[in-house]
Amino acid sequence: MAKLTHLLIYPIKSCAGIAVRSATVFESGLYALGVHDREWMLVTEDGQFLTQREHPRMALIRPLPDEGQLHVRAPGMDALTLPLAWDETATRRAVTIWDDTVDAADCGDAAAAWFSAVLGTPCRLVRFHRDVVRPTSTKWTNGVPARTRFADGYPLLLIGQASLDDLNARLVAAGRHSLQMDRFRPNLVVDGLDACEEDFLATLTVGGVEIRPVKPCARCPIPSIDQATGVRGPDPLDILQTYRANPRMEGAVCLGMNCIVTAGAGRELHLGQELETEIAF
Repeated sequence: MAKLTHLLIYPIKSCAGIAVRSATVFESGLYALGVHDREWMLVTEDGQFLTQREHPRMALIRPLPDEGQLHVRAPGMDALTLPLAWDETATRRAVTIWDDTVDAADCGDAAAAWFSAVLGTPCRLVRFHRDVVRPTSTKWTNGVPARTRFADGYPLLLIGQASLDDLNARLVAAGRHSLQMDRFRPNLVVDGLDACEEDFLATLTVGGVEIRPVKPCARCPIPSIDQATGVRGPDPLDILQTYRANPRMEGAVCLGMNCIVTAGAGRELHLGQELETEIAF
């Protein structure tokens, strides 16, 4: 029987994640420790989103919610503390993530100065606006409506442990080092599936929540970045290319599945819960 083995949230998009033992699932993604997954995001001064693709050091920015505050740490910097309470006076700012432009709440000049110092380039921190709904593309959901926050495109990313184990076996056989799961930045990790079996699931149900995998996750160079050091290493995409190029995705190299929540939103997931899976035919 497949089980849920890891739950991860990323309070600030493309910064360090937090492993949690339980999380509430909303249509827009996971919620734990008082924050939503990808609730904050770094942007350029003209509102374009920033990620580890351009700034690998973002891996070293570590947010931690605690007692109504978000504490953010980075090497060589004093901690930045932000209130979790919604700021009614925050400036509303249009920001762009891929093809979507949405309104966000600017987190102020002090936060902007802190993150600019960490990255060595001008940037601003924004928070997903509570008045905004960002719908996902229905191209891959068969018309089923869904929404997300600052995730690339969908509210949940699922990877089976066996899929990473299979990749690591191939990397080691090629004389390379194995990789940690954090390189692939999932929200849900499950054990007990065959390698890449998540590609073929119609639904998975866990804790009364029905989750539908809808779109393979096309991989960018972020898996080449060591999440503990923020340093780029050998890119695993060349190995993945030999067996994970997906014709449905115009040949893109894929690992893991983007998912939507189709029933049970508002329920809580816990590590160790068993999954019921239905294969797509």
